[in-house]
Amino acid sequence: MAPERPRGDDPGTFPSPTTADARETTMSRRDLLRTGLAGAAGLAVAGSALGLSGTGARASQDDASAHGPHEALATVGDVQRDLFDPTAFLTHFDTGRVSRLPSGQVLREYDLVAVDREIEVAPGVYFPAWTFNGQVPGPTIRCTEGDRVRVRFINASSHPHTIHFHGIHPADMDGVFEIVEPGQHYVYEFDAEPFGLHLYHCHTAPLKRHIHKGLYGVFLIDPRQGRPPAREMVMVMNAFDTNFDNENEVYAVNTVAFHYQRHPIPIRLGELNRIYLVNVTEFDLINSFHLHGNFFRLYRTGTDLERYEWTDTVMLCQGERAVLEFTYRHPGPFMFHAHQSEFAESGWMGIFDVREDLDV
Repeated sequence: MAPERPRGDDPGTFPSPTTADARETTMSRRDLLRTGLAGAAGLAVAGSALGLSGTGARASQDDASAHGPHEALATVGDVQRDLFDPTAFLTHFDTGRVSRLPSGQVLREYDLVAVDREIEVAPGVYFPAWTFNGQVPGPTIRCTEGDRVRVRFINASSHPHTIHFHGIHPADMDGVFEIVEPGQHYVYEFDAEPFGLHLYHCHTAPLKRHIHKGLYGVFLIDPRQGRPPAREMVMVMNAFDTNFDNENEVYAVNTVAFHYQRHPIPIRLGELNRIYLVNVTEFDLINSFHLHGNFFRLYRTGTDLERYEWTDTVMLCQGERAVLEFTYRHPGPFMFHAHQSEFAESGWMGIFDVREDLDV
């Protein structure tokens, strides 16, 4: 059994995010990039410090570390997925406990619990997170426009927190002034509006700390008439400052660096795919999504079912979100990643495995 890691937020008590054979490395990845070592040699050094490997052939269709020359940008090993599985998170929607009020209105009830928990953001790289229900991102809350939403929030952590939902609601449901101290609880209740892709997050000061530590999730309100049938996926663009210098060292979609490169997402040739894309990256002004070999219909905020942009790249500030819809006409592996190369090479990279004979 491996020795227990120190806990806490203090960089003096928490190990630096390096592999065992590189724990004495003091130059950060960004230092390497700034000094002009971002060529092949620089990437090799930076990869060593972050636990990346220049070897490792593709093992199988469902367990691939990389393709071709990009294999140098894959992590060594894999994270433990018993507490959080990015593949499962991708398609899991929490629709709550459903009942009806005397008026006939649909009531959906959810439980969110703030818990301090260490999470694994890359193989062997741990981060002392603040979580909703023990995971980062928190559960994807899904409802329909006009539903009554009731969220019971319990603060089981060591810090005061709140939940701020994007959307329209009364002032005392806004999650800004109603601070919930450790051991206390608060009930948020409001009608879900407008339809679209929203998010929720802690709004306690200092805000950047509470968001960066992991207290955020997707809040999806479906239109009453629904959207066209599609294979739906949630992607939350996030990043982690693992050495507490206010700069991110690990970038990802759905928390785990390179997860969807090591475990490509299978999709069916000719099928409509829909991505609910949300950016919660702290410390960087923007994040982005680029799709290879295809274009997508981009519905900003998801509040319009008709008007869209036709593109293959979108940039989002923190808190911005968009619904992406696309269909592949050619089979094979296609990359998707941030179009800031630094982000992609530090974990925000994945693969769609487009198949003709897929059964999902």
